Amino acid sequence: MSAAKKCTATTDQMIAHSHVAVIGGGIGGLSTALALAMQGASVVVYEQAPAIAEVGAGLQITPNGARVLNWLGLTEALEAAGLPAQAVVPMDGLTGRAVTRFDLSAQDPAYHFVARSDLIDMLATACHRRGVQIVLNHCAEDLPEADLVIGADGIRSVTRGMLNGSAAPKFTGQVAWRAVIKAEAAPEARIWMLPRRHVVTYPLPGGRLNIVAVQERSDWADEGWHHPDEPAHLREAFSDGCGALQYILMQVENPNLWGLFQHPVAPVWVTDRVALVGDAAHPTLPFLAQGANLALEDAAVLARQLALHGLAAGLPRYQALRQPRVRRAITAASANAGNYHLRGARRRVAHLGLKGLGLVAPGAFIGRMDWLYGYDATA
Repeated sequence: MSAAKKCTATTDQMIAHSHVAVIGGGIGGLSTALALAMQGASVVVYEQAPAIAEVGAGLQITPNGARVLNWLGLTEALEAAGLPAQAVVPMDGLTGRAVTRFDLSAQDPAYHFVARSDLIDMLATACHRRGVQIVLNHCAEDLPEADLVIGADGIRSVTRGMLNGSAAPKFTGQVAWRAVIKAEAAPEARIWMLPRRHVVTYPLPGGRLNIVAVQERSDWADEGWHHPDEPAHLREAFSDGCGALQYILMQVENPNLWGLFQHPVAPVWVTDRVALVGDAAHPTLPFLAQGANLALEDAAVLARQLALHGLAAGLPRYQALRQPRVRRAITAASANAGNYHLRGARRRVAHLGLKGLGLVAPGAFIGRMDWLYGYDATA
């Protein structure tokens, strides 16, 4: 079949033996490429960078994301690359005292802390084994010729603009620093809460600690996190924090700063031969640890719907299934920032409530998160 014929193939065709072009070689693009290759598609990934690589940052693979990795055949790779999480621990960032502790040890599949670069590597390796072709140094200015084009080109997605037009993001009034330091730490995510600020820390393999620090401010930094900043700026922002938090931040040498922007969920995710996944469809703020997990879910749901229903019916089914869930997750993520940044009497009341919840009903937090963690995109 010629390239031109591939573009005009009948829209009721099945995904098996179809030619798929994926724009973007990040988590969303690689997981979707792998999922579609598993359904028999011939897949090419186009990545504008000179290498499939990520450096530095960590991420949290919650059980809903882990189910997709298991379905993709990456159970052993995840266990080898990640650290199983034992708990989420809200901390009073002013006093250094734990407010409560929410146990994660019984989660099935396990909740993991993973270096983003390791997740990219395991997905890229699995793609190569499935015969996915990865083309580097390719900047997509137009849609490739294919039966199906996947827009996985991230928060500044060109593909999203083609389907929806331009929409300016809204600055949230918050900026964030990201850093990784050498440090040993308990296998738990700590949320250091301070008035109008918070810091999240969790360990990564190799004796490293991932740090994301968020501050409310009226001025803003450019979107994206590859903007170097002075470590003194980070330390100054949390100078009234407890000794343990300041000790952590004193070890930061090369933080990156970025402004946090709220993007609307794309109204249109699909056409007869195009689908958006991950941040291209639904950018989310980093307050629920779901960016990578939602992208993994997208990959599984899209691949399954196309395998079951073909392109014509499967593409709109994918959008219909995914939009309500990602909207709920994005709303919950946005709300978390306010919960972490409380001041005065509201802060004291909220901390007492969290402490009481941990003492009286320690399983209640996990129960409240079942809509998120218990979801199975592969079912």
